[in-house]
Amino acid sequence: MAMDFLRKADWLTRDRVRGYALLVALASLALLANSYFKAMGPDGTDFLAFWGAGHVTSAGEPAAAYDLATQQRVQTATGSLGWFAFVNPPPFLFAATPFGALPFPLAWIAWVAVTWGLWAWASIRAFPRLWPLVVSYPGALVAAGHAQTGLLTGSLLVLAAHELGKRPRLAGAAIGALVMKPHLALLAPFWFAAGGKWRTFVAAGMTVAALLLAALLVFGTATFEGYVTSWKASGLLMEGVNTDFLLRMTTFFSQTRIFAGDGAAYIAGSISALLALLAAVTCWRRFDGDARATGAAVLAATALASPYLFNYDLPFLIFPTLWLVERGITEGFRTYEKLALVVLWFAPYATRAAALPMGVNLMPLAAVALFFLVWTRPGSGLAETETGTAAAT
Repeated sequence: MAMDFLRKADWLTRDRVRGYALLVALASLALLANSYFKAMGPDGTDFLAFWGAGHVTSAGEPAAAYDLATQQRVQTATGSLGWFAFVNPPPFLFAATPFGALPFPLAWIAWVAVTWGLWAWASIRAFPRLWPLVVSYPGALVAAGHAQTGLLTGSLLVLAAHELGKRPRLAGAAIGALVMKPHLALLAPFWFAAGGKWRTFVAAGMTVAALLLAALLVFGTATFEGYVTSWKASGLLMEGVNTDFLLRMTTFFSQTRIFAGDGAAYIAGSISALLALLAAVTCWRRFDGDARATGAAVLAATALASPYLFNYDLPFLIFPTLWLVERGITEGFRTYEKLALVVLWFAPYATRAAALPMGVNLMPLAAVALFFLVWTRPGSGLAETETGTAAAT
């Protein structure tokens, strides 16, 4: 009976899951309030970079978004002792500028509310029956607490995965909008091409071109020149082995670099990226052309594709996680799968919270586990299936 408690996890009924999700959501509100008060203090917050860039852009000086001296002056004027370089491509200024026009304390709240709302809308649209697991998702809390871009980029990735089979041009436009953080879309061209989704491929390319042209016309060539200079600031972040910085990252490259140095890190990062790429080009055959299933596989693989990724970038993992829940409800959960999904649902937040105390960020292993569960889901025979009553959420 003790083994069945873990193996089948029949105690995870619909009502219990909803009750637990409500408790997690309430705890998340308290943690988010704590993050807000910390962000208003001398320690600052990542959002200062976006607000500072939007602030100078709203004042008619978009090129100053990339000027380090200007950003130091603007951001520290909020009372923060620290400040952050703005390194996103110029199209991101379209998103940042409206918030930069607001006072910083109000802008933080507005940014979190709007980006969380977009992400929740896209995720609930994809999984309407599983909405309690969306609104309480701990992976979204990390991005919200940092007031980072993960909720915005996550909404685009989830929208693309959900709409690819029904509205291919919309899916392409969503991926194209990731020009604001392009390393999250590394697998998309291969995913679309392998599936013959040429309308999606073209829509993505046209969206990228349109956003770049619009940014050039609106913000000017000096802004693009400033963006090129920001590459140096990005490079400085990766120089040397800054353990605290690398522990905040969620890649095999970063964690290997801590323990084994640059050479081993490049090998680990390359293997991870190549396996993710292989998944993107073979997923259509693996899932018999099921666009939604390939979306789950590619988004799970996206967490393994880039050497530069943080826990706050991971709200998009809601899609493969809930896809597995959805399939389990429909077809029956496999042995230990319910318990594994609970762990993976918490993983983006839990691995970040434990990284500094433990001295290692375990999210890369969680990403591999999530990808494995997605890849082996459809009748592969690699895992025993527990049939019977599935716990709907």
